[in-house]
Amino acid sequence: MDVFNLNRDEWDRVEERDGWRSKDAWVGAKIGAELLGGSLYELEPGDRLWPYHTHHANEEWLIVVRGRPTLRTAEGERELEEGDVVCFPRGKGGLHQVRNTSESSMNAPDIVEYPDSGKVGARSIAGERILLSRPGPMLDYWDGED
Repeated sequence: MDVFNLNRDEWDRVEERDGWRSKDAWVGAKIGAELLGGSLYELEPGDRLWPYHTHHANEEWLIVVRGRPTLRTAEGERELEEGDVVCFPRGKGGLHQVRNTSESSMNAPDIVEYPDSGKVGARSIAGERILLSRPGPMLDYWDGED
């Protein structure tokens, strides 16, 4: 039997598209599931998880492990809480989308260092990426200001 722990920081994919930032862990694949899929998602504040959609062959469940996401369905929007479980039936009755409407607890602007790859990233106060590079020669403060 394979075991996956939901509390570890192990991700298979990171989405960094503005408005859609999230992380995915493909739990079903990690534990050898054949008939029932399962994924764990971590959704950044202010972002959405997938476009509004439905499945025609498979029913889908959402289990809120942590946080208070906003669920959009054909019936409208509602805030979910930790421990809530929702089933999205197959077809148009299962239309859904999840958003994280919480405020960020992150500080901005920010500088992020990636020691394994030697990169440095910087984001503005608005969260926009202004730099993702490897350090080069140190410039003089007045360089290029003639």
